[in-house]
Amino acid sequence: MSTVKDLNHDGISNLLAIDEEYASPKSVAPKCLQQDFAGECKRSLQNPEDFWGDYALHFQWTKPWTKVLEWDRRNRAAFIWLGEDGSERIITYGQLHRQVCRFANGLKSLNVRKGDRVVIYMPLTIEGAIAMLACARIGAIHSVVYAGLGYTALRDRIVDAQAKVVIAGDVGFRRGKTVALKPIVDEALDTLDFVEKVVVFSRRAAEVGSAREIDFAELLKFPATCPAEEMDAEDPLFLLYTSGSTGKPKGVLHVHGGYMVGTTYHLENFFDVGEQDIFWCTSDIGWVVGHSYIVYAPLCAGATTLFREGAIDFPNPGTAWEIVERYGVTKMFTAPTALRMFMRYGEQYPAKYDLTSLKVIACAGEPLNPEAWRWAQTHLAGDGKWGYVVDNWWQTELGGPAIGTHPSMAMRPGKAGVAVPGCEADVVNEEGKSCAPGVGGRLVLKRPFPYMLRTVWRDPARYERDWEQIPGCYVTGDVALKDKDGYITVLGRADDVLNVAGHRIGTAEIESALVSHPAVAEAAAIGIPDPLKGETIKVFVQTRADHVPSEALSATLIEHVRRELGPIATPSALEFVASLPKTRSGKILRRFLKAKETGKDAGDVSTMEG
Repeated sequence: MSTVKDLNHDGISNLLAIDEEYASPKSVAPKCLQQDFAGECKRSLQNPEDFWGDYALHFQWTKPWTKVLEWDRRNRAAFIWLGEDGSERIITYGQLHRQVCRFANGLKSLNVRKGDRVVIYMPLTIEGAIAMLACARIGAIHSVVYAGLGYTALRDRIVDAQAKVVIAGDVGFRRGKTVALKPIVDEALDTLDFVEKVVVFSRRAAEVGSAREIDFAELLKFPATCPAEEMDAEDPLFLLYTSGSTGKPKGVLHVHGGYMVGTTYHLENFFDVGEQDIFWCTSDIGWVVGHSYIVYAPLCAGATTLFREGAIDFPNPGTAWEIVERYGVTKMFTAPTALRMFMRYGEQYPAKYDLTSLKVIACAGEPLNPEAWRWAQTHLAGDGKWGYVVDNWWQTELGGPAIGTHPSMAMRPGKAGVAVPGCEADVVNEEGKSCAPGVGGRLVLKRPFPYMLRTVWRDPARYERDWEQIPGCYVTGDVALKDKDGYITVLGRADDVLNVAGHRIGTAEIESALVSHPAVAEAAAIGIPDPLKGETIKVFVQTRADHVPSEALSATLIEHVRRELGPIATPSALEFVASLPKTRSGKILRRFLKAKETGKDAGDVSTMEG
């Protein structure tokens, strides 16, 4: 693990000390503008028990999760599901309630009980959400595995969770192709005799293959009434595995009470999502964003959630904006990678559609570079005439936002924002002392909050180490810096910090400088071992559609970085690529690039796209 003593260097660009600021537009939902965000933050830290306790009164605590299916919402749409082929399914809260109860009873018939683990390997479908909610209703612990990971990754997770039941789809659909899932499941389950039943969601009329398999539809034939299991607030809700640079993925454990309260609080009060909204989260239920903001929090808030199986830019680059116009999407949660992809395609695609319903576009998953923010604010949010693009930062371990730019706040491009209510974030040095504004260090959380993980499954020592590295702080593994007003710039993972001739440079700095050039769509920076300097910088660049890679362009881009960041941050090598290796949630896999360059092991790459 890299140490972070000083991330400053001569010639650093305004990326780290940006004076640029955009006031919150009056076009965003009035509720956002009326909120006393600073006051909320202050109250949440002065008396966190009262703060969270007051909000928790919104929920029914004797029957967790029944509040999301409150009867006065029975005829309102809960989910709008879309397929790449134009197909559509809409399910109301009342219908969802009945289906969840039926499936929950079906799981009980398979001897699934409170505390049992159920692995879910499903495409992005309503049935996947039903499986999750049914587990929650009876107290089983679900562990969703992204339907696209290979059999080894799936097997590792099944084994670690010691799953009693696996729920899987036979196929998924992406970019016009059928993706076979059942063969992956079969290979993963080979010799795993402790798995008692395999529930198969069949879309291709596949026959049941073995004695322990049962059709998903059979579990929907049970009675439509199933009292929710009474759960303690600290009882486990789900396991979600997240990859590290070394070792096997860790099982992050979230619990019922705190997760429900925290994620819903931020959906309602940060993203301003409520019963009046059509909310589109472009993630997948296999990732934490999909758990929090496709399934759980939107239902708790009474919103209508839209989600779409397949690629967001298929069958054409304007598909997403056609959907926004057709369904009147009001709030959207997506990733910076997606914005950079849309930017690469060009503004002519969103310009074809009426996007004025879109009030808030929230981004998370990796640093949102200033160029992508400006492009999205201009071409997706009408330059503030109707909407606002805001940033937020969190992790699988945290369950929901910890840092962000509330829609009532001014946006400072390149900066994620400030600590949200309930969180006390800081940037500290190796001794745990707060860094001065503009000085880089470790991003830490100084107190726990209700919706963060409780432990690492079967490895509590791994979780405890995150609190022990710097006493009194939860070490997130990211490096960052803050400005005088508390806005935090997340520079990337600690092991993504480069050491060039004794100067420490964040990969996000270099990548943002490159993406600020009009020829660049996306970029990744890595350090190459060098006997003289310690490391030199190599960058990988994907150009926009209207630019052609060339030696002249390479020289231009290297000089552009020099001007932006100074001589010490100048890349020694630049390679043009057709695409960058990413996780299936859209994060660039720099360690894969580095391993390829240096001939070393890349660690766990089970989440890599393609």
